Amino acid sequence: MNENTNGFSAVQFRIARPTNNLKAVVTFYKEALGLKELGSFSGHDGYDGVMLGLPGEQYHLEFTQHNSQTALPEPTRENLLVFYFDSPEKYHQAVQRMTDSGITPVAPENPYWNGKSETYEDPDKWRVVLFNGIYKP
Repeated sequence: MNENTNGFSAVQFRIARPTNNLKAVVTFYKEALGLKELGSFSGHDGYDGVMLGLPGEQYHLEFTQHNSQTALPEPTRENLLVFYFDSPEKYHQAVQRMTDSGITPVAPENPYWNGKSETYEDPDKWRVVLFNGIYKP
């Protein structure tokens, strides 16, 4: 166990988010961003869902949609999902993939991201940041 975890020893995590645009959201994260579909389900007590991520990693995203098209909270411009790239080549490939998919960057709310990243909005207006570099605490 990592001594810095204060006894918290989970080995995987999932970020789950509801949507009323499952098909468009999956297309954005899978086709434009390049994540892989790790699994899916349908008709589970009125819910359909798709898990997307990087194969072999211990974290992934899950998007769910209920057949009743429920009211969902609006994201703020500071709700960010940040992807860090360990080389300029990988970063530029990811940005080019978004461009090739017809996705254009939006201005970040926080000026910290200017000049070292690109910010995009998914079909639900949740923001994704592609960062040219690695996070160093």
